[in-house]
Amino acid sequence: MRASRWAVGSIFFTNGVLYATYVSRIPDIQQHYMLDYRGVGFVLLTGAIGSLVAMPFTGGLIARWGSKWVTLLASFSFCLSVALFMLSPTAGILAFIFFLKGVVAGITDVAMNAQAVLVERAFQRPIMAAFHGLFSLGMFAGAGAGTFFISLGVGVFTHMWIIAAGGFLFVISLSQYLIREDLKISLEKIRKTKYFTVPAPSLFGIGIIAFCAMLAEGAMADWSTNFMREVVEALPSVAPAGLSAFSLAMLVGRFSGDRARIFFGDQKLINICSLLAIIGVGMIISGSLIFIVIAGFFLAGLGLSVIVPIAYSRAGNTPDIDPGTGISMVTTIGYSGFIVGPPTIGYLADWKGLQIAYGFVLILLVCMYFVNRLKTS
Repeated sequence: MRASRWAVGSIFFTNGVLYATYVSRIPDIQQHYMLDYRGVGFVLLTGAIGSLVAMPFTGGLIARWGSKWVTLLASFSFCLSVALFMLSPTAGILAFIFFLKGVVAGITDVAMNAQAVLVERAFQRPIMAAFHGLFSLGMFAGAGAGTFFISLGVGVFTHMWIIAAGGFLFVISLSQYLIREDLKISLEKIRKTKYFTVPAPSLFGIGIIAFCAMLAEGAMADWSTNFMREVVEALPSVAPAGLSAFSLAMLVGRFSGDRARIFFGDQKLINICSLLAIIGVGMIISGSLIFIVIAGFFLAGLGLSVIVPIAYSRAGNTPDIDPGTGISMVTTIGYSGFIVGPPTIGYLADWKGLQIAYGFVLILLVCMYFVNRLKTS
């Protein structure tokens, strides 16, 4: 089972590397296809829509075929989609490839979390946050590899294929260690299994918590540098410090989150983390001194770091609901925060400024806190 734990963790790590690989080359992709910012935004949006479309169906796929095979096939397809980016002859086809990438990435996200729930059950203690920490570590590794390849003058096409091929071979080496569920499904039960799943009422509260956390996480990551430059008036060389502080806190929080879950329990830990995130965003909104704002980004990252892993873990362990189905329900609700968040923040920032836009995030975090308190009571 220890081998299965590392295999599932390696899938999370590989997923992070693949994500960071294409993100690190977005400026080159933009230049290659002569896209303006609106065009880049549209291409990225198609990927997010692809994930959101696929996630409700993934629970049914896992119920029929098991999370092991769904994880493997989706991971292989994710590697292939990254390799295909620069083969597109037009920007329109590129957007379609990004949509397909979003589909397989969304399926991978749900399936690998279902695998993580199986490992967590076998160990009989919380380890979900560490898996998400490995995803964050993979993003750091992928971003570092991107910087390395760019410094060597390696082209986008070569870079993508090296990472995609490496990821493909790495996933193959892990395949024997992933957990194969004992499905024991009769032919009649298979016929009754639904591919599309509507969120169960018992999971709506968890889904709302995931939605608020994911929207806030996206707002911190996507708009932190703009906030530092426009509100705090930091130098261009200093502006990324907010994102760095947020990312570091996410990494630290996820690798220490499982011990915190054991010590505090899920409900109490979400309350504590919600308050940390609320205080952090409040410090950011103050926009007064640069070190206060950077500290705010760190606190916000620390507070948000374990909420989504806990939501996935609870969804996968909900009584009378298949783990893959539960995770796909919560992921569908939560991931929509990533889609709704960026344009909402952008609209509010254009209307009233970034501080007001971050105030909207603060309100959502307060709502998340009270939703969890209501679930506790």
